[in-house]
Amino acid sequence: MLRSPFFYFILLLSLFSCKKESYTASNTELIRKEALSLRISADENYKKENFNTAFYEFNKSKALFETLKDSAKIPYILIQIASIQQVNGDYYGSKETVTEGLIYAKDKDHIASINNILGIADKELSLYDDAIYYYKKAADQYTDSLYKQYPVQNIAAVYIQQKKYDKAIALLESILRKNFSNHESSTLFKTAIKDNLGYAYFKKGMEDKGFHLMDEALLTKVEIKDTYGSIESYLHLADYYSQKDKKKSDENALLAYKTATKMNSVDERLEALQILISNDNTSNTPKYTQKYFTLNDSIIKVRNNFKNKSAKIKYDAKKEKDENEKLRLEKAKNQLSLQRAKYLKIVFAIVFSFLVILIFILIRYYKNKNKAIEFKTSYNTETRIAKKIHDELANDVFQVIAFAESQPLYAENTKENLLQKLDDIYSRVRGISRENNSIDTGANFTRSIKEMLSAYNTRERNIMVTNLEDINWEGIDDIKKITISRILQELMVNMKKHSKASLVVIRFESDQKSIFVNYMDNGIGCEKSMILKNGLQNMANRILAVNGTFDIETEPDKGFKVKISMPEQTQIKVKEKFAY
Repeated sequence: MLRSPFFYFILLLSLFSCKKESYTASNTELIRKEALSLRISADENYKKENFNTAFYEFNKSKALFETLKDSAKIPYILIQIASIQQVNGDYYGSKETVTEGLIYAKDKDHIASINNILGIADKELSLYDDAIYYYKKAADQYTDSLYKQYPVQNIAAVYIQQKKYDKAIALLESILRKNFSNHESSTLFKTAIKDNLGYAYFKKGMEDKGFHLMDEALLTKVEIKDTYGSIESYLHLADYYSQKDKKKSDENALLAYKTATKMNSVDERLEALQILISNDNTSNTPKYTQKYFTLNDSIIKVRNNFKNKSAKIKYDAKKEKDENEKLRLEKAKNQLSLQRAKYLKIVFAIVFSFLVILIFILIRYYKNKNKAIEFKTSYNTETRIAKKIHDELANDVFQVIAFAESQPLYAENTKENLLQKLDDIYSRVRGISRENNSIDTGANFTRSIKEMLSAYNTRERNIMVTNLEDINWEGIDDIKKITISRILQELMVNMKKHSKASLVVIRFESDQKSIFVNYMDNGIGCEKSMILKNGLQNMANRILAVNGTFDIETEPDKGFKVKISMPEQTQIKVKEKFAY
């Protein structure tokens, strides 16, 4: 069976693509393994509070997943990066990070975590209304019943900050009424809720009820060894005792300070020192004050360093990703170039053969098309001349013959009538000859156009021609001149036979590429569907034969307009006889 060049061309392309896909698949798997390994290591370092290392590994893992275009893995990584930023006080940076995560996030829990982090950032930046907005969105989006309550608890914490204690109490009590026995961390969570509820009652003025809940919560935290959670309880009790028993307030504040120091929780250490300084109950107050300022300055410096370092890590990760991608692309290109070198000559030969065949087909197509147009134009012209001779001349000749046979030719009056009739026939023959004779395309071209148009000037009809002399006719090829002359003749004949116009305006224009002929008369016009039937099919064929365009505007009783455009030079070489 014979095969076309396309078959072999596609076959070769498929060979190349198969080899490329094989290489890409193996390389992709290596990148995926590296990305997963980095993420696992980052999670371990995050749990160990090695935040700088975790931050670096998360960013590098993210860059690799971006290279793989595996967007499903990216939201979790960005959530972890934002959490590290918040630990280091970079709340604006954390918002920027999780906002990027929203682009990739599809999982509802990921979206909920992102909104929760946005809420935490806005709470720390004292944008309380915005924080509540994001917490509510997170609560709606979490699928787990317990996780849904974390943003609700955060909303209650914001209400306490805003001194809206009734709202905070209502939310916290609604959480306590829920059953989370199927969750391992339910006891831990409810103990924290109870502590915050007690603190809200205390702030509202219900001190006994508040103290009982806070004290009960602390005992439970110590029992279940919730060391980090106990810091918040100590701080709440220190605040409670600050107006009743400054000694007990100092004791709780010191316990909060020591536990926070052990847990490396800087913000809680600062809060404990603030209470101790505010109580001013011992001679250690200056020492606490000095510690507070030293610690505050240190944390500001550390957090600023982290921001700078994290920016550099992000930049380095992006740079490394770009460089690795560039190296991988170069390596792939080198391997593919070695493969392609074997088949390059064959491919070029096939492409060249294909182009040659295509060009040959196009040349034949357009040549045949132009011949068809030329033949149709010539046939229509010949048919029109034959019809004119038959309709106009044959009847007149027949009448003259009949006149000569029936009248005495020796009479002077008969001779004059016969001569007059013969003269009329001669005039009509000259008219037909003038319409179809050869056209002078030389220096007298414009004069011949004027003479041809002037033949249609009568007392009842005025032909106006503008800008004819302004066209650079010497730069226009003969085919265009012949075409324009024939088109004008056909427009004039059509006007004379159908239009009944009293005014005809023909305007010539040109630019560097095209010639424009604008025809307009004030005749009776016609329906657009009748245009080509009124003898203008020949004109349309002539315009199309030289790659021109035309636009006809007409309606009954609204005149007739034709806008013709054609390129100044034509590639079609047509003999004069085909322009008729």
